[in-house]
Amino acid sequence: MNLLSKDKALSRLSLRNPIHCLALGFGSGLVAKAPGTFGTLAAIPFYLLMMHLSFPLYLMCVAIGAIVGVYICGKAAKDMQVHDHGAIVWDEVIGLLITMIAAPAGLLWLGVGFVLFRFFDIIKPWPISWLDKHVHGGFGIMIDDVLAGILALFCMQVLAFNFA
Repeated sequence: MNLLSKDKALSRLSLRNPIHCLALGFGSGLVAKAPGTFGTLAAIPFYLLMMHLSFPLYLMCVAIGAIVGVYICGKAAKDMQVHDHGAIVWDEVIGLLITMIAAPAGLLWLGVGFVLFRFFDIIKPWPISWLDKHVHGGFGIMIDDVLAGILALFCMQVLAFNFA
């Protein structure tokens, strides 16, 4: 069953397809306004499930999610026949998980990480903006959010060092 939408690209996807479901952040990317923000919100349950993992296991899960995300996002974009459609939000999920690497526990820190990641994902400072415009396919969809996550991670660690 295809998604009911006026958006022709979205009508080519189905939440019953596991690849599409993941790419769309379990449907969070289908929100009409700010799908990236809602995709980032969809990452929170993943983080809450993973936050108690050992550091190496957390890193391994994030790395696997990012590598698999290249395929997931690329396949969804190809099926949609649109590069980096706003509804594809698996990259936001991975971006927040990167931001939260070794973050202090607590809702305050999760909120700070959320805001930092969304900030860097939205403003796309160089080199993120360059990559966003020039790198295509699943890797192109993922890399700008991975880098936004890394910048947010750096800021989180500076804040945690000074305030945690």
